[in-house]
Amino acid sequence: MFTPLFTAARVFCARLWPHPLPVGKKQRVIASVGTGLGLLITSLVSHALLGEVNLWIVAPMGASAVLLFGLPSSPLAQPWSIIGGNTVAAAIGVTVAQWVSDPAVACGVAAGLAMLAMFQLRCLHPPSGAIALTAVLGGDGVQQLGYHFIVAPVLINSLCLALLALLFNPLAGRRYPHPLANESQPQPIALATPITRDDLHQALESGELLDIDEADVQQLLQRAETIALRRLQQPASASASERRS
Repeated sequence: MFTPLFTAARVFCARLWPHPLPVGKKQRVIASVGTGLGLLITSLVSHALLGEVNLWIVAPMGASAVLLFGLPSSPLAQPWSIIGGNTVAAAIGVTVAQWVSDPAVACGVAAGLAMLAMFQLRCLHPPSGAIALTAVLGGDGVQQLGYHFIVAPVLINSLCLALLALLFNPLAGRRYPHPLANESQPQPIALATPITRDDLHQALESGELLDIDEADVQQLLQRAETIALRRLQQPASASASERRS
């Protein structure tokens, strides 16, 4: 009676245990160096432009740097994602802060509207949610800036960090920014050798960090195989129906 419950509990607890990230040591060093340099240079440049009396950098840029230099292949880490996402979130946050007096309500409204706008503008960027909250909860310094907060420091920080990512990632041998998917139809990839989960794990470890593990890749390949088999069977079924008619 208790065995299924115990097994379910053990499986659930095992899922909470952090799995090792499938990324090589070289990529870990590159990501760490890029994040540190990116924030250092962004902070110095922003401080030089805005001076002592102004807020020159905001905390969510730390999360943006982790994405841009740690996960440069992610759609959430592309230049338009950070620039567009942070800017629109800042604009929404400042506007909501001026119209909604209750901080708790303002936080929820600002974050929700920022998420909706980022989806519509194709610039989803998780740290932008923190940008919207900073505009609401940033204190007197942010409130005094008003809509200037959008340009300085948010837009200046975002532009600087994005430009550094555009320089650093290609120099480190990474493809950045990632281009749009090729609209031309590529040739099918023939896999004559069966691929195991361990093979996928080693392949993921040999490159930069991807926001996916080998189990997800394996399921994706299996779904793609099922779809391909269904596609190949459709012409045969259509031909048989034509012959019968």
